[in-house]
Amino acid sequence: MEFSAKQIAALVNGDIEGNGDVMINDFAKIEEGRPGAISFLANPKYTHHIYTTASSAVLVKRDFVAEEPVTTTLIRVDDPYATIARLLTMVQEMLTPPRHGVEQPSFIAEGVEIPADAYVGAFAYIGRGSKIGAGAQIYPQAYVGDGVEIGAHSVLYPGAKVYQGCKIGQRCIIHAGAVIGSDGFGFAPVEGGYEKIPQMGVVVIDDDVEIGANTTIDRAMMGATKIHRGVKLDNLIQIAHNCEVGEWTVMASQCGVAGSSKVGSHCMFGGQVGISGHITIGDRVQLGAQSGVPKSIPSDQRMIGSPPQPMTDFGRQVAALKYLPEIVRAFRAKPKS
Repeated sequence: MEFSAKQIAALVNGDIEGNGDVMINDFAKIEEGRPGAISFLANPKYTHHIYTTASSAVLVKRDFVAEEPVTTTLIRVDDPYATIARLLTMVQEMLTPPRHGVEQPSFIAEGVEIPADAYVGAFAYIGRGSKIGAGAQIYPQAYVGDGVEIGAHSVLYPGAKVYQGCKIGQRCIIHAGAVIGSDGFGFAPVEGGYEKIPQMGVVVIDDDVEIGANTTIDRAMMGATKIHRGVKLDNLIQIAHNCEVGEWTVMASQCGVAGSSKVGSHCMFGGQVGISGHITIGDRVQLGAQSGVPKSIPSDQRMIGSPPQPMTDFGRQVAALKYLPEIVRAFRAKPKS
């Protein structure tokens, strides 16, 4: 597929600066640009590459001011990062259109209706009483337990597993190896060991949620573990039983949320953030990587560390640490009275 820079600009409501007729047939990072490719500049630390990139066109912010001559065609947009995401989505949809039909061998329980525009791959399993929405894509070796609901146009990639009674909203993406509805970690101490506490609840996932590969979301002991609209969970994340994650919150890989904790909306967690059980994280909270959170945090905080502290304080402490050996040497060398 090939498009001119001005055709792309029209698609994304951008303004052309340079040769609008240059042809684009590929994507490339700005530092790895090549003729025929389109790149983007969103992070200021990559600005120097725009003066040397071989890419035929680069998406930049509307207010970008070049300090040196630029030979590539610029397409000025409001948000280059969001724009490249839209373009990549358009290309992906053209290259990988939705599949239709039921492949064999697969198992579909009696009475389960598969919409004509949905897809069930080979060796997939769909249990009794399940409901499959229009245009849903259930790839090979995916497991859909009894009484599960899969919303319209949601995708279960190979090996994804949704246990009985769980509900997946519309336009969700569940990546390979993810497990939705496994038992929560509930055991009662008894003489000589532990007695398993049955986990009788479910997982409810709202619309437009993406769950990364090998991420696990446990079913509630009672009631529901809830993942609200627009949440994006990276690979290898653990959400424990009876947790709640607010809408449009994002978590990077290896985060863990312990049982019965509530995370607000529009939060951002870096990799390996750990949340203790039975606490509440407010809305719009940002937590830096490897933060360990033992108690509740109010809304609108930017924190990092274990226990977390404001990012500005943490930065000052890190900067001061490099002087610690010198301070210790001076202290030890000080004559004792």
